Amino acid sequence: MRRREFITFIGGALVGWPLTARAQQGGPVRLIGVLMAQVESNSAAQSWLAAFRDELAKLGWKEGSNLRIELRWSTDNAEALRKLAKELVDLRPDAILGRGTSETIALAGETKTIPIVFAAVSDPIGSGFTASLARPGGNITGFTNVESTLGGKWVELLKEIAPHTVRVSLLFNPKTVAPLQFYLPSIQTAAKSLAVQVSTAPVHAKEEIEGVMAALARDPGGGLIAMPDTFTGANLGLIIALAARYRVPAISYAPLYAESDGLIAYGVNFVGLFRQAAGYIDRILKGAKPADLPVQLPAKLEMVINLKTAKALGLNIQDSFLLRADKVIE
Repeated sequence: MRRREFITFIGGALVGWPLTARAQQGGPVRLIGVLMAQVESNSAAQSWLAAFRDELAKLGWKEGSNLRIELRWSTDNAEALRKLAKELVDLRPDAILGRGTSETIALAGETKTIPIVFAAVSDPIGSGFTASLARPGGNITGFTNVESTLGGKWVELLKEIAPHTVRVSLLFNPKTVAPLQFYLPSIQTAAKSLAVQVSTAPVHAKEEIEGVMAALARDPGGGLIAMPDTFTGANLGLIIALAARYRVPAISYAPLYAESDGLIAYGVNFVGLFRQAAGYIDRILKGAKPADLPVQLPAKLEMVINLKTAKALGLNIQDSFLLRADKVIE
């Protein structure tokens, strides 16, 4: 082959050389999928992803260099999530991050081989994602955002901050909540000890939330627990507004609830969970198997109280109670 023809051949070959192959000198470009059952404009969700990206960068994974992230956003619509999960799986990524239960259900239905890491699932065993916490056993592992005993704690805190509470409704969407029986034993035990009646308030659309609030407001002593659920998370603003309008004391698992004018929240910091999830993605990219990475319980729980909202509801909060809070919004 003549020298000029050889150079032309090599040049043409380089043009068609895949990006991942060209990156071999510094290692291949790894592909991560991310599925979020949130609207893209959600500021909290954006902060979680910023923490995830930041932690990956600290671990040596730089977007545009050795890492590419494919993001997919949706609401709590199960069919939309399934389609987006298939779209991500068809890209054949090295691993996929699913925010919570709804996303992980959609992803698990599309692949049994690609590693999946969830950032915030309440009941991974009851949801069928893992065989056990210590030994997940399949292609899915991650981090839980609550413990079953937290259900009782929500009842206790709501009763303590609003002592007149004698009835509590559990607000959730049956299509997007983790199995309710995960929380019920501790909720019922706490409620019985505090002489509080518990009822479930399943809703299937945001338009139904007002009916639950109105029913609680008809008689004095009503309170609400916004259960850990993609649906309640997506509608925190509406729940806060309706709780204020109907003067219903309510508690949520999401610190953002109290930070955004809700009364009180007790749960895990999602930013921390996404950082931990980045650590598992890093280990998987370096050869670890999800089956060997134990599901981890929350490292830290936070209590956030909104004093302004408490005063608007006519609640007098004891200093001793405020001192136990991790954050007080004034």
